[in-house]
This record gives sequence, C-alpha cells and structure tokens, in this order.
Amino acid sequence: MKSALIFALGIAAATALTPVHAQTYQWKDSNGQTVISDTPQQGAGKAARVIGGPMPSVITEKPADKTAEAPKTTAEKDLEFKKRQLEAREKSEKDAKEQKAAADKQDNCERARRNLAALESNQPMARLDEKGERKVMDNSQRQQELERTRQIMTESCK
Repeated sequence: MKSALIFALGIAAATALTPVHAQTYQWKDSNGQTVISDTPQQGAGKAARVIGGPMPSVITEKPADKTAEAPKTTAEKDLEFKKRQLEAREKSEKDAKEQKAAADKQDNCERARRNLAALESNQPMARLDEKGERKVMDNSQRQQELERTRQIMTESCK
C-alpha cells in the first residue's frame, strides 16, 4: 500500500511540474490586442515578453523616452521629502511672521488713532517724568506729541 501511494504521488508531482518548463509569450498585435501564446511572435519589431520564464536578455523594442530619469532610490526620495518638509516649515514660519507683523501694525494704528483723538480733544493730558511724577503737557508738548502720533499713523495705518 505504501509503495502504491508513493508511486501515485510521484506521478502527480511529475505531471504538475511539466507545465512549469513551458514558456508563454505575451505581446500586442497591430490592432493593439494582447496576444498570449506558447510560441514567440513572428516578425520583427517588438520583442515578446516571456511569462513564467526568465526575461529576454536582448529587447528589440525601442525605449519610450531616453530622457526619462531612472527610478529614484529610497535615499533620494527621503532627501526630497525632507527638503519639501523644510520648505513647508520655512513657508509657514514666514507666513506666521508676516501675520504677526500685520497684527502689530494694526495694533499700533489703533493706539495712534486713540492717542490722536485724546490729543485733539484739548483735555488736559499728563506725562510721567524721570521721577515718575505726573506733569501736565503744555501746548508745545501737545503739538510735538500730535506730530509724532500723526507720523506713527502714516506709517502704521496704510
């Protein structure tokens, strides 16, 4: 019984391995249809691709584009990714700085407008001197402060 089983398995293995040695060819015909055959394509031109066997050593098909770059290595892809990340980070930092500068400029403009309104109201205004004491502004000091406030407004309120 054992020998019959071994014999049957041997026959089955031999039968199963027989198609492995056969080569199958695949190519596109003149109508653009894919052709799969056990014999290679007849005629010159495109080389048939061997299915289930080694790739042909000589390919007679013209390459699509000679200027096309070779596939990039993992290191090159990683370098490009890091470069894109750095550029994106720099751009976001630049945008954040520009937004902060615009917000500061708007804040300075609002403060200058309030200061100008207070100075033009002719109400008594005081300044702190070096000792921290309040001193009321006279007309010349008020005019100087008005000039300075208008200058700030022209720079900040554009």
